[in-house]
This record gives sequence, C-alpha cells and structure tokens, in this order.
Amino acid sequence: MSAETHCIRRILDACLEDRELGWEDAVTLSGARGDDQAALFETADALRKRQAGETVTYVVNRNVNFTNVCIKTCKFCAFSRLQRSEQAYFLDEEEIVRRALQAQEMGATEVCIQAGLAPGVDGRIYVRLCRAVKQAAPNLHVHAFSPEEIQYGAHLSKVSIKDYLTELKDAGLGSLPGTSAEVLDDEVRTIIAPGRITTAEWIEVNTQAHALGIPTTSTLMYGHVETDAQRMRHLELLRTIQKETRGFTEFVPLSFVHEEAPLFKQQLVRRGPERDGVVRLYAIARLMLGATFRNVQVSWVKEGLAESKRILRCGANDLGGTLMNESISTTAGAQHGQLMTPKTLRAAIREVGRVPEERTTLYRTVRSFDATGDGDVTDPLDRVEDAEAVFGSYAALARDERFRFRRPRAS
Repeated sequence: MSAETHCIRRILDACLEDRELGWEDAVTLSGARGDDQAALFETADALRKRQAGETVTYVVNRNVNFTNVCIKTCKFCAFSRLQRSEQAYFLDEEEIVRRALQAQEMGATEVCIQAGLAPGVDGRIYVRLCRAVKQAAPNLHVHAFSPEEIQYGAHLSKVSIKDYLTELKDAGLGSLPGTSAEVLDDEVRTIIAPGRITTAEWIEVNTQAHALGIPTTSTLMYGHVETDAQRMRHLELLRTIQKETRGFTEFVPLSFVHEEAPLFKQQLVRRGPERDGVVRLYAIARLMLGATFRNVQVSWVKEGLAESKRILRCGANDLGGTLMNESISTTAGAQHGQLMTPKTLRAAIREVGRVPEERTTLYRTVRSFDATGDGDVTDPLDRVEDAEAVFGSYAALARDERFRFRRPRAS
C-alpha cells in the first residue's frame, strides 16, 4: 500500500468512526483516484445510509426568474442582460402570480423566485411579490430571493438586513435560496464576480435569516478558477455556520456550466469539473457536512439524470425539484431540460435501489412511496408532454413584447 493510499484510508476510517473531517484532509481526499476513489465513494454511501437512510426525496416546485436584467456583470453568468438588450424582460406581478397559481394547480408545494438586480426598482419589490403570491396561494411555500437580492432590497429601502428580512417574513417569505455563494473566498469572487456580494455579506444575510427563523439552503458553484483548498474551506465555513445556527436545510453543489459563460469565452476559466470530480465533490460533502446537514442535494439540471443516479450512490439523498421552468443553467449551456416529472424522479430513485418520498421545501413528508412502484400515482405534471408549450421557456420569454423590460418607476 502506497503512502498516499495509507493516508486516504486512514482519513476514511476516521470518517466512519464519526470523527470530523478537516479541510486539509478533505483536500487530500480530492486527490483520490482508482481504488482510493472507489473507497471514498463507498464511505460516502455508507455515511449517507447512516445519516439519511434509504429514502431519496424530491419537491414539486416551479422556478420563476422574473427578470434577466441585472446591474451586476458577473463574469460567469450567461443569464443576465443589460437593460437595453433586445432580450431583456421583466415579469409583472400579475404574471408572477399566474405562474405561481399554475404551479399550484400542477401539484407544486413551492415556488422559487429569483432574478437579476433590475435597475430603477423600488426596494420593496420583493416584499410586494411575496405578499401577492401568498395572498393568491396561501398554502404555497415561497422560497425566494438570493442573499444578493436581499442586500439589494435592503439597500434600496435604506433599512438593515434584519429589518428587511423581518418585513419579508411578515409578507410570507418561507425560506431563502443560498445562491450567490459561488465560492466563499473573496480572492475567487474578485476574479469571477467583482463587485458582487462579499463572503462576509453573504454570511450576514444567512445568519440574520437563521436568527429570525427563516431557513436557507447553501450552495457551492465550482469548477472554474478555484482550488481544492478553497472548495474545502468553503465547506468548512458552511459547517461552522450550521453548528451555530442550524438554519441550513441542505447543501447543493452546483458544477460550473461553461459553454456560454463570458469567462470561458475569454479563456479565463476551466471547462467546469470533470465527471469523476463532480462525484468526488459530492462524496466529500457527505463526509464533511452529513453530520450537521443531513441533506445533500444533487442537481439534475447541472448533471443530467444518468449522472445524478450515480451521485445518489456516492453520498446524495435528495434529487431537488421538478422546476417546470429553468433558465439560468440552460442559458449557460446545460442540456438537461427545464422539467423533471415526479414519475421520472421516482423511477430514477427506484433504479438505484432507494425509496422515493415527496417532501416540502423544509423536508417534511408530503407523500411516501414504496420501492416497487406498485400502486403508484399519476400527478398532473406527469401528463405534461411539452414543458415549453405549457410553461414557456427562456427563449420565448426573451422574445415576448408583453414583458419587454422598461425601467420601472420607483413608487
């Protein structure tokens, strides 16, 4: 046995003994290949079984990215447009509510609302959107607004982050997406998104939300310029916050989709992570975070369903949502569609020998299913044959004159 293999096996044995994995040892695991990599995957699967059981969860939800106009120019983002772009759009409140109600009719329990930072908007726009959706669909969970949007709304409203979050909670906000995290290292952020929310600001929004009883998700967008050490310190930081607040519901690794990213076109970043690298990241996330997070979610939008099934065998226990609309990864070049039906998700879960369960945003059980599929149900979404025809698409929205962006007047 080589010295490297001996070191890796020692680290894995310590994880199986429930010892906490430090970021330095996690960097060592990032170099696992061949039999060492197989041992890493097996260890992650064993810990997943111990920490999360044999159930794989999913949520029936819809994404609403209500504008692609943004004052920021993040170099990795292919979704945003300048306000004078012919593709610039902005959904009005009535249309956002219509989409939320359509989602509810399709069986959704969650609507996820995120967008660019549009110029000229009133700071209370996010509060009004929450209130409008909750008034129209009181039972729909509003999972909305990245930490960047929260900071933007608070800044425009000239109030503290705490006061702004309190107002959003009173308006019906249920939880925040932990996006705009990218890599929580300001050296990396300066390269890929100069001028965007800092690491300290991201932490402030999330910890303030947790203190107010607003749960958040957490993410890592990786595979561009960051090092293994920066990835692992990111995970350690998330774990530290979780120990203090217990406010994160899940961790979602987001592999960098490079095809349409401005940074890639300028040849300044990698082509995203290679396949084994994606699975290694998920496995290490289970080892580092599983004792405090429990839920590690695989993004079928980023990885595709076939690779997602592989990742379910290497540490993940959640398949995310049905989405109905997906714009951000698609515009970056992802090829895996904008809708995954409940029936398809359940079939994928069963194919890896696990038991499907529909959940809420906060991981409460909506419906339990058996491992065989006997007596399975047909949901409204299962009848949708053409998602773009039913729910629309980014391309169609960018051409729709009804929603052409016109700089709003502050009210």
